[in-house]
Amino acid sequence: VVKNITDFGAFIDLGGLDGLLHITDISWGRINHPTEVVKIGQRVKVKILEYDRDRSRVSLGLKQLTPHPWENIETKFPVGATIKGKIVSIVDYGAFIELERGVEGLIHISEMSWTKQVKHPSKILSIGDLVDAVVLKIDKNEQKISLGLRQLEPDPWFTIDRKYPVGSTVEGKVRNITNFGIFVEIEEGIDGLIHISDISWTKRIKHPSEVVKKGDLVKCVVTNIDKDNRRISLGIKQLQEDPWMLIGSRFKLGQSVRCAVNRPLERGLLVDMDHGFEGFVPVTELEGVDEAKLAEAFKGGEPLDLLIIEIDQVNRRIALSQKAHAKAQENQDVKPFLKESAPGGGTAMGDALKEALQKQEE
Repeated sequence: VVKNITDFGAFIDLGGLDGLLHITDISWGRINHPTEVVKIGQRVKVKILEYDRDRSRVSLGLKQLTPHPWENIETKFPVGATIKGKIVSIVDYGAFIELERGVEGLIHISEMSWTKQVKHPSKILSIGDLVDAVVLKIDKNEQKISLGLRQLEPDPWFTIDRKYPVGSTVEGKVRNITNFGIFVEIEEGIDGLIHISDISWTKRIKHPSEVVKKGDLVKCVVTNIDKDNRRISLGIKQLQEDPWMLIGSRFKLGQSVRCAVNRPLERGLLVDMDHGFEGFVPVTELEGVDEAKLAEAFKGGEPLDLLIIEIDQVNRRIALSQKAHAKAQENQDVKPFLKESAPGGGTAMGDALKEALQKQEE
């Protein structure tokens, strides 16, 4: 007969001798308090687990009267099978599902969705929900069952390369912008990255936010798919042909051009040219300007007449000169200003541009 109940168990009158039915020996399943199973005055059939004569203590068990639910667990819940259970607990790392009395499995947070970033299991599951899940792994010794929700549906990354083949054009929403690129959601839960170097063929983009803002719809080209690491590379500039392949038909060495000041750099000016190109004017090629006063001398958008003194197709650089343009207007020889680029590399002029841009980024 149940004589007394505490948080840790129930005391049973065995007829002149009391025994303890510990809460862990009441049920194979999860219980929070002994009163969920037994009541004071209730007659119960129990099993003697241990008897300490010296201390007159008897340990009793109720659950031991029924078979251990983990016997033949692999037969009842084979790996790969779809099962149904009730959510009995939710923690930061997952949700515990009761499959039957005394048998629970864990759906880890990483096994809840193929594509969504689940911040907390409670965002998609609630205690008491009946859910289907797939058995992923059974550890009988540790009495652990790993379950998965996402395995109920095909992994979209298995066929991602067929749905979005390399070279195809897609449209998506800008989900996030970082200093190295733009994350674009091309379908729910699947993002691609437009690296900053794949935004423009000709413009030197300091930050992707110059081009797009969060929430924008953008068209881009799939440039690479890494199924193993679940990454898609995208590009905006690939929507059009590389204009540098046509540079020879647009600009010539020694050509006079009108440009607009983009911004001062440490060793010269970055200028905007026709057809979307940018050029560099070293401070040594500017007339009457001190390097320390570049920012004061030139304002963004200011027109400048310049002469092209270098076209480096390999390193994608164009150098221009204000001094050479002035000489050309006076019908003077400008050949000393012109710089021929070697087929495989740059020139001192190109190196100056590279160094100026790097210092600005730093």
